[in-house]
Amino acid sequence: MGKKRRTVKKGMLLVLIGLMLVIASACSTKPTSSNVGVAKKGEEKQGATLTVVRLSDATKLDPHFITDIPSANIIYQKVYQGLVVPDKDFKIQPLLAKEWTVVNDTTWEFKLRDDVTFHDGAPFNAEAVKATFDRLLDPNTGSPQREKFSMITEVKVIDEYTVQLLLAYPYAPLLSILASQEGSILSPKAIAENPEGLADHPVGTGPFVFEEWKSGQEISLKKNENYWGKKPTIERVVFKVVPEDATRLAMIETGEAHINDQVPVTEIERIEASDKMDLYRTEGLAVEYVGFNTKKKPLDDVKVRKAISHAIEREAIIKGVYNNVGTLANVAMSPKVNGHSDKVQPYDYDLNEAKKLLKEAGYGNGLKISLLTSDRKERINMAEVIQSQLKGIGVTVDIQVMEYGAYIEMANKGEHDLFIGGWGNATGDGDYNQYNLFHSASQGPAGNHFYYSNPEVDEMIEAARKETDEAKRLDLYEKVMQKEIDDAVYIPIRNYEHMAVHSKKVSGYWLNAANYLMIDDVVIK
Repeated sequence: MGKKRRTVKKGMLLVLIGLMLVIASACSTKPTSSNVGVAKKGEEKQGATLTVVRLSDATKLDPHFITDIPSANIIYQKVYQGLVVPDKDFKIQPLLAKEWTVVNDTTWEFKLRDDVTFHDGAPFNAEAVKATFDRLLDPNTGSPQREKFSMITEVKVIDEYTVQLLLAYPYAPLLSILASQEGSILSPKAIAENPEGLADHPVGTGPFVFEEWKSGQEISLKKNENYWGKKPTIERVVFKVVPEDATRLAMIETGEAHINDQVPVTEIERIEASDKMDLYRTEGLAVEYVGFNTKKKPLDDVKVRKAISHAIEREAIIKGVYNNVGTLANVAMSPKVNGHSDKVQPYDYDLNEAKKLLKEAGYGNGLKISLLTSDRKERINMAEVIQSQLKGIGVTVDIQVMEYGAYIEMANKGEHDLFIGGWGNATGDGDYNQYNLFHSASQGPAGNHFYYSNPEVDEMIEAARKETDEAKRLDLYEKVMQKEIDDAVYIPIRNYEHMAVHSKKVSGYWLNAANYLMIDDVVIK
C-alpha cells in the first residue's frame, strides 16, 4: 500500500456527490427487501419528521468516548463526518478531504474541502483536523479510542487546507479507521471552549444539527440548512427510547413511528404477514460471543474456560434463540471482515471432556459463576439456554440482566465473570477486531472485556497492523485467532444479520454492515 504514490482526484467527487452523505463504515450490504426504494414524485411529505424507535438510550455523544454502536448510530454521518467515507461496496471515498496522497509508508497527505463550516460557525480547515486528533491522542483526554490511532505521531498543518498524518510505522488500514465514527472531525471551537459539553451536545459538519437530548426519552436532530453537500429530504429525526419490543413494533404498525432498527427475531413472521410493515435484512460485520473475564477466579484457569467452552451447544442457540437469523461463528471476526479465516475452529460440544477438564481444575463437585448480559430479549434468552446447558456439567450460573448503559459500565470496570458480548466492526478490517478485543492495551472501555493479556498475541496483532503484504497479514490473523481459541478466551456464537422494520410509508434508508442507519435519502409518504 505504501510503496506506490497514489492520489485520489477531485473529479471523483462529481460522481459521488449524491452518494457520499448516505455512506458509512462498512462493506457491501444487499437488502433482501426491494421496497427500500424512493417514493414517486408528488407523494413526499414536506417538512417531515422521521421517528426511529430504539431499545435503549445513547450512553454519550462524543466520538472520542463512544464505545457502542447504538450511541454512535445517533451521530455517525448525521452530525459528524470524517475525512473519508466508505461507500456501500466498502471502497473508501473522499468526504471532508477531497483527495489524499501516500507520500511514503509513514506520511499521508490530505487536501481538504474549503467550503465546509461546523454547526457552531467555526471554519473547517487543517487546524480543525489537527485540534481533533491532538485532543484524541492527548493521554490527559483519557479517550478509550486513543489506542486505535496510536500509530499517529504528529498531525502536521501544511497550509490552510492541507494536512499530513505522520505515522510511527506503516499502518495498512489507516483509511478504514479514519472512515469510522472514531475518525469524526469535531468543532475546534467546542474543543477549546467546552470539551466536556461534547458528551451531550455534539458539534460537527454533517447534514443534521443536534437539537435536544431528553435523557432516557429521546434525542432529536434537525436538518442543517447551511450544509455544504446535498441536504436531507427530511426536516428532523427523533430517536425515541422504547424498551418494550412489542410496543416498538406496534408503533411502526400504527404509523406512530417509522423505523425500528432493533428487531426481535421472534417477530419476523408477524412483520412479514403485515400489510403496514416491511422487513429489511442485511449481512453484518458484527459477531456475538460468550466471553470470559480471564482475570477473575475461577475463570483465570484455562481448563475451566475450556470445560465451559465444551459444554455450550452453539448450534442450539442459533436455531432456538435466533430463529436462524445470522450464521454460526467460528471466531470473533465475521467472514465479511478482511482477515477472517475459516480454518480456525472452536471447541466442539463434548460434555464428557468438559466434566474431565473441570475435575482436573479441582472443580469436580461443580462451581458457581455469574453471567452478565444486556436487556435485549435474545440475549436474555441466550443466557437462560447457557444456564441450562452448563447445569449439565455441574456449573451453576447466576444471570445478571442490566440495562445497556449499566451493562457497558460493568464490563468496562471488569466486574463480571462470564458475559454475552458483541463486537460491531466499524471498518471492515481485521485490525479493528483484533487490536480492540484482544490486545493488552485495549483492556476495559476500548473493547477487551476479557481482560486478556498475552505478549505473544500482542506481538502478532502489532505485526499484522504494520504488514503491507496482504498474504502475510492474513496468515498472521489466522495464527493469532488460533492462539486466542487455544487460550479459550471466548466462545464464538453468531455472525450477525442486521434487521430493521419500517412503515410502508418510509423509503430510501439503509443499514450498513456495521449496523449504522443511513437516513439522508429517506422519504416519508
